[in-house]
Amino acid sequence: MHRHDPASDTRNYIYFGNEHEQNEKNTPIDLDMDQNLRRFNDKLLDVIGREVLKEKTPTLQELEYTLQAALPQNAKPNNHKKGTKQPDADLRPNYSKTGMHLPIIGQLIQSGYIKDDTKWLTSKAFISIGGKILKDLMQSLKNDGFGLHETNSLGNGSVILDTTKKYEIGNDIKLLNVPVSLLNAVQRITRYREPLCLPLQITSDDFEEFETIQEVRVAVVYCIDLSSTMRYSAMYGSMSRIEAAKRALWGIVSLNRKFFPMDSIYIVGFGALASKINPNDIPYLKTFEPGADLLHYTNYQAAFRLASKILQKDTALNKRIVLITDGHPSACFIEDESEYDKILSNRPHSYFYTPDNDVIEFAKTHLFMNLDVTSNKLVYLCYRYKQVDQYIGEKTISEAKKCYRRGIDIDTVMISEDDSLLGYVNDLEKAVKGRSYYLNPETIDRVLLTDYLYKKKLLMT
Repeated sequence: MHRHDPASDTRNYIYFGNEHEQNEKNTPIDLDMDQNLRRFNDKLLDVIGREVLKEKTPTLQELEYTLQAALPQNAKPNNHKKGTKQPDADLRPNYSKTGMHLPIIGQLIQSGYIKDDTKWLTSKAFISIGGKILKDLMQSLKNDGFGLHETNSLGNGSVILDTTKKYEIGNDIKLLNVPVSLLNAVQRITRYREPLCLPLQITSDDFEEFETIQEVRVAVVYCIDLSSTMRYSAMYGSMSRIEAAKRALWGIVSLNRKFFPMDSIYIVGFGALASKINPNDIPYLKTFEPGADLLHYTNYQAAFRLASKILQKDTALNKRIVLITDGHPSACFIEDESEYDKILSNRPHSYFYTPDNDVIEFAKTHLFMNLDVTSNKLVYLCYRYKQVDQYIGEKTISEAKKCYRRGIDIDTVMISEDDSLLGYVNDLEKAVKGRSYYLNPETIDRVLLTDYLYKKKLLMT
């Protein structure tokens, strides 16, 4: 297996602009609520972000209880008992179906961070919490010496380096390196033994500008396994595999929107079938229930096929699939009747699955997934303990090779403690000349971010 650590290759590479958004830790996000709550806005957003990632999304009332418990007693806004009408009750709508007023939720709704809906996180909250996830991750990478740091200098469609060159008339003045330009002026004046006084007499010859590399567009589809085992907790840490993967994807989407808007990031969720996911729905991704239906099997082929369809419509020259999984493939498509007959003749007790309209509609309304049934609906299912069925394994690798021939790179991230998965994934990646990462779920956010930046660096050098 290729155990490449992309983090080490991001040293002194990329410089993020902070866009004057939150310059200091003490600058509060502008939650339009009373002063006590505003003091604890970071804590509230942390709690909201943690709660919305859970396998079972809390109701607004459950979220209120959690937020109340997270705040110090003196920070809680106007707590009152059930049925007690407060003077300002008419100014704050009641969002609890039980009749109990929810003061924190009410103010978060008024602030535009929460909405009274099944998917209660607003776009404003998604961006704010995603920014906090990304900021925390960047800080973690800095502390580990990975070389990520911020700058106020922004270029148009380019990545700004820390090296400089002489300023050329007509270039964007935003790229001027002001400290170096001032130093050049001082050195020029003292070199000719002229008096040094303020204001400095600066000429265009003193100007230096940051060098840039033209950004190369990439399109990446992150395929996240939603099979039932993804709900298991990691051996170390408090988050389950699905929660850790969702948090990592949330951070990647935030990175893309803020610093690499020219790139395209897509999300595909898959079990026995696959679905394209709206990035704002990442927090609500759920694993498929075992027993209730058969969508909880793992069909790599469905993920590859849908991801390939998405990427073929994208105009980027550099295309890539990143598969995030915790288990062996246990399903594949059956293309025609002859293939169906062939399997049955060799394996009379084989099981095949086609989701009915009720299942498709349930996935749409309750899981927020539009299952892709245009690629194929008939799925062959075969789960083998700690091994891959030969037929499914061959079909999966064949699909991956089709993607590779279309110019799509494939890498696999395994978030599992099961080392029996290694052999098959190594064979898969060898077939498409890709990379595989075998890691604890707690580090997936760091790996995905540094891997993304490492790939960007390779394309731009």
